[in-house]
Amino acid sequence: MLGTSMVIGDGVLTPCISVLSAVGGIKEATSAMTEDRIVWISIAILICLFMVQRFGTDKVGYTFAPIICVWFTLIGSIGVYNFIKFDPTVVKALNPQYIVDYFRRNKKDAWISLGGIVLAITGTEALFADVGHFTVRSIQISMCAVTYPALILAYTGQASFLRNHHHLVYDTFFKSIPGPLYWPMFVAAVLASIIASQAMISGTFSIIQQSLSLGCFPRVKIVHTSARYAGQVYIPEVNYLLMLACVGVTLGFRTTAKIGNAYGIAVVFVMTLTSSFLVLIMIMIWKTNIFLVISYVLVIGSVELMYLSSVLYKFNQGGYLPLAFAMVLMIIMFVWNDVHRRKYYYELGHKISPEQLKEIAVSANFCRMPGLAMFYSELVQGIPPIFNHYATNVPALHSVLVFVSIKSLPISKVPLEERFLFRRVEPKELNVFRCVARYGYTDVRNEHEPFEGLLVEKLKEFIKDSFWISQRNMDDNNGEKFDIKEEEFDDGLADGENGKEDVKQVDDQEKQQDLLDEEIEAIDKAWRWGVVHLIGENEVTAAKGAGIVKRILIDYAYNFLKRNLRQSDKVFDIPHKRMLKVGMTYEL
Repeated sequence: MLGTSMVIGDGVLTPCISVLSAVGGIKEATSAMTEDRIVWISIAILICLFMVQRFGTDKVGYTFAPIICVWFTLIGSIGVYNFIKFDPTVVKALNPQYIVDYFRRNKKDAWISLGGIVLAITGTEALFADVGHFTVRSIQISMCAVTYPALILAYTGQASFLRNHHHLVYDTFFKSIPGPLYWPMFVAAVLASIIASQAMISGTFSIIQQSLSLGCFPRVKIVHTSARYAGQVYIPEVNYLLMLACVGVTLGFRTTAKIGNAYGIAVVFVMTLTSSFLVLIMIMIWKTNIFLVISYVLVIGSVELMYLSSVLYKFNQGGYLPLAFAMVLMIIMFVWNDVHRRKYYYELGHKISPEQLKEIAVSANFCRMPGLAMFYSELVQGIPPIFNHYATNVPALHSVLVFVSIKSLPISKVPLEERFLFRRVEPKELNVFRCVARYGYTDVRNEHEPFEGLLVEKLKEFIKDSFWISQRNMDDNNGEKFDIKEEEFDDGLADGENGKEDVKQVDDQEKQQDLLDEEIEAIDKAWRWGVVHLIGENEVTAAKGAGIVKRILIDYAYNFLKRNLRQSDKVFDIPHKRMLKVGMTYEL
């Protein structure tokens, strides 16, 4: 939860610092551009960036791809130009001895400067997001053949430029651009900053989607924007919240210096947590040699912890922002996950057994009325306790009842023949069924009539298949018994008994066929009478005697989140005209 929260915080800070720093370069062209104007231009660009997210990562990415190629070509070329023109001897900086000398000479100031140096490698913490959008091989090729060489050339060229222009250290990037290339580079810088922002916004959407599937994030609408890649998603609610947060941070901090302090903490925290989890993977999944694990911790871990200690030094200079973001998000995620688990285990512990269902149905005070009822539930196994609450207060039930659980699978499409999984709830005479409706992320399920009709057709197919399977099993058992009889009796007696047995089997099959036809007709009749959608709306409250912490957690924090989030009928896309909500209070 901490790592997820820090990534979301990174998704807020990256657009702010990227766009603000790029737009700030216009000050080199005109002195009329004040700080206020730069801030408002940056806000306008950020709003436009978030507005285009609805079109999907693939469309936005393909639009930006030529721009980013031009960007890397320009910074690499200008780096080579500055390297040759000003001071090619900067290649001596590759000697590690200079690092040692630098720390000996500057001591504490050298350690503090690491917090600024780390900004040179930001963006690599977002590579996980790209894995959900593109192939691993394409990322490896683009990183090693384009991104890394261009950045090395750009930084080397800036170092050469600074050898002759020490006083321009704060505006090195735009000052080092040759005059005729200033405006093309300014435009490319602004567009590249938008692309960098896009990467973190996409990463935020991806990690929230994963958290949602683990029950660690409140219900939000997930829109899959690509039929090819499961990781390309758009979350409208999160998109607008990120936009408001970015506008607020840009207006509040106004300069890249303070945002940079906050950005550094977010980036290094994410990197450190990623390395920590990688150690677990190396030990538990990859079964890596323990000496390699220790070497990894000593080398990578020590470097990251050193950088982390440096960026935390500027905690009071804006560095508190990502930690404040993370704290708020962690509280939201923890509250939702904790109460959600409690509620799930409550339903498991109080679910209705088939025996209890039979008792309810055969009760003298209970009647069946024509029609088909679909009772929506998150439980895949068993009957939720809210059904008992409904039956107790409304002692009447439709002639056919189907408990429906809708599950979203991380695949593009679920074949129609595999979409519905049925199971009959015994006893058979009750006409109660369990159904799991499975959907891929490109399947449409907001067309209510086709869904109902399709479910009924698949239900009838399930009844027929179950009948023929039971018949086949019965025939196999009868055949075994008949073989034993044939060995025991003589030929004449066996022939006579065979004739009677054949007639009896034909009569039994006709009776079974009549029962099947009657059951199918009962389903069709219920379907013609109409369909009612029953949805459980459970309220949760802390049980009597619960401590004050649990009461705050359940009665106030969770219920506040629940009231302000998507309700179940919106998640399941249920038609309101035929929907009936059943309320019940769970004491957790």
